[in-house]
Amino acid sequence: MKFIPHDYQKVAKEFALDRQASGLFLDMGLGKTVITLTAIEELKNDYLDMNKTLVIAPKRVAEDTWTTEYEKWDHLKDLKVVRVLGTVKERKLALAKEGDIYIITRDNVAWLVELLGRRWDFDTVVIDELSSFKSGKSKRFKKLRTVRPFIKRIIGLTGTPAPNGYEDLWAQIYLLDRGERLGKTITEFRKRYFNTLYRHGYNDYELRPGAKEEIDEALKDLCISMKAKDYLKLKEPLYINRMAKLGKKEFETYKKMERDAVLEIGDEDITALSAAAVTNKLLQLANGAIYTDTREVKTIHDKKLEVLEELIEEANGEPVLVFYNFQHDKDRILERFKDARILDTEQDIKDWNDKKIKILIAHPASTGHGLNLQSGGSIIIWFGLNWSLELYLQANARLNRQGQTETVRIYHIITEKTVDERVLEVLNGKNLNQEELLRKLKAELREVA
Repeated sequence: MKFIPHDYQKVAKEFALDRQASGLFLDMGLGKTVITLTAIEELKNDYLDMNKTLVIAPKRVAEDTWTTEYEKWDHLKDLKVVRVLGTVKERKLALAKEGDIYIITRDNVAWLVELLGRRWDFDTVVIDELSSFKSGKSKRFKKLRTVRPFIKRIIGLTGTPAPNGYEDLWAQIYLLDRGERLGKTITEFRKRYFNTLYRHGYNDYELRPGAKEEIDEALKDLCISMKAKDYLKLKEPLYINRMAKLGKKEFETYKKMERDAVLEIGDEDITALSAAAVTNKLLQLANGAIYTDTREVKTIHDKKLEVLEELIEEANGEPVLVFYNFQHDKDRILERFKDARILDTEQDIKDWNDKKIKILIAHPASTGHGLNLQSGGSIIIWFGLNWSLELYLQANARLNRQGQTETVRIYHIITEKTVDERVLEVLNGKNLNQEELLRKLKAELREVA
């Protein structure tokens, strides 16, 4: 696919190319990954100013997103990307491979620094979700700090660098400029910009009058900030697919269920009821759990929960509205995210619109016509899709309606190579229904046989 960058993407790329250290504080949906990969490609081939790049990312983003993104675009095809993942042995073997970009999870940063030490040979480092380094006390920050002098160029990526306040900025900015702008230590940073408040035996810190503006001024040559509402001026919402990839064993389980469920019907006439039963089983499995014949829940995988966790983290404190399909989806989401709330009462609606809820969970059937949620947020995440185009459109219209001031971003979490992809075709208006889907499945099985 040919990459035709938007003007704002060109600006962000040039900002990174013009500086040895830069923070790209770009909202979700603006293309941080492809912008950064394009900058790396130009550094390597046009500027001849890059040898080896290390990308530090959250687990699933490291496993999938960066690889998928570089494979998508024609101009990146010559880059050699190596994933430094898996066991210690597998990671060491990966490091020994020839490559341009090496991708590692942030949980293995300390391991890598301890392994290489002064032999650190990554001249360029990209930190995806820089805000995950906001604690100066974390091991990952302390270790990366020790090799910062060996890093020639560094790029930090995040949507909102200070979701909990400006105090979060110090460690992140230190990794970019080694303390040049905000101070060499967190103590120096606090003394310069904060008042100390003593609360019941511990210290709290409050920005001094005018300090926010001083910090913003100090960082303007180092960081660029872009909000989706300023650049994604679309009449329609922005639709984004995020893929969940099953492991080999999990995929084999899915394919067996697919085969067994379809073959249960055999050659009998396909009815809407039988098609719905089969495809609902497959949708459950794609989501990660399934009901047994006794209505017990059997968990198969957590891949979608992992993607949901990453999307919530990327939102950096922005409220998200999560739509689920099955009861066990809701239960697993609530178990994973303790601060999530179910949309149930008028008070829930009020609290959401007052931005008191960060994660709101709802079934699309419970958010019918006329329900106004647009004041509470602009991010929708579909944990599990269903076949009803009417429900899908109605649910999306809860945020994408008159009075919404932001571009609505609608994320679909899609389990790769499953019925999820076919349901998305239906919702995208393709001429495919459940009965046709089942016929396709049976045809595929005959081909395999």
